[in-house]
Amino acid sequence: MAFENFKETIWAKGIERALKRRCVLEANCNRQFQGDVGEGKRVKIVGAMRPTINTYIPGKSINVAESPIDTGVYLDIDQYKYANFFVDSIDAAQSDENIMQILIDGAADGITELRDMYIGSLANSSENMSDSALVDTVDKAVAEIDNALVALWECGVRTADDIVVECPPWFYDKICTKVISLSTDNPKLIGNGEVGRYKGAHIVMSNCLYNDGLDDYIMVRTKKAIAFAGGIHRVIPYEPELQFGEAVKVLDTYGAKIVRPIELFVVRAHMME
Repeated sequence: MAFENFKETIWAKGIERALKRRCVLEANCNRQFQGDVGEGKRVKIVGAMRPTINTYIPGKSINVAESPIDTGVYLDIDQYKYANFFVDSIDAAQSDENIMQILIDGAADGITELRDMYIGSLANSSENMSDSALVDTVDKAVAEIDNALVALWECGVRTADDIVVECPPWFYDKICTKVISLSTDNPKLIGNGEVGRYKGAHIVMSNCLYNDGLDDYIMVRTKKAIAFAGGIHRVIPYEPELQFGEAVKVLDTYGAKIVRPIELFVVRAHMME
C-alpha cells in the first residue's frame, strides 16, 4: 500500500508540541541551538572570552585590541531513540483528531522521559557536587539547597539569573513548607513540573534525576548550564510484515552537554540509611 496521504510534517510537529508541554529537565536547558539536528550531527556552541576592562587615562595611548579567543564547544547529537506503534489504519487515525492526539501523546510521553533521564544523567559528571548526605528532616533539606545556592552565587551567578532546583518528589515533600506556592492559574509552569519558589529559585519536581544506587542527584543550576538540541528526525509509515494493518516509526535524535560547569551544583542526597 502507498502512503500518499501520510502527513509526516503534521505528525512530527504534533509530537514536538506535545514534548514542549511535557518536558521538565529539558525545559530548563539552553535550547537556542535547536534546529537541523539529526543522526551523527554536531552543533557548535560559539563562545568567546570576556574582554579585559582597562583604565583610560586622557592623553595616553590605549592597549592594542585583544584578539578574541574562541571558547566554543561542540554538542554532539548522539542519542537516537525510536517509537514503533501499530495504528491499524493511518488514514483513519489522521481523519480522527482524538485518535491522532492519543497516538501523538503516547509517543511524546516515552520520548520525554528518555530525554529527561539523559539530561539528569549528566549530573554524574558535574565538577561541583556535595558529599553524600542523609536528608531526613526539613532543616537538612533546606540546608543542602542553601549551600548549593551559595556555591553558585560565589561563582558569580546572580540572584536575578534563572536558577532551578530540580528534585525528586521525596525531597520536595521535605522542603514544601519552605517554598512559595505557585498560583493555580499558572498552568504552564505547573505543567512543566514547577511546584514553587525558594530564594528566587524555581523548584521543579522530576522522577528522571540520576541515582547512583544510594543518592538522588539534585541539580541546582541556571538555565544556561546545560545545552540541549534535539528534534523528531523521521516519522515513517509502513505495513508490518506479520500483521494486518499499518504502523508508524518515529526517530528522535538529540544531545545534551554541560557547557557552563560553574553554573551547576549537584546535591547528593538520600532519605534513609
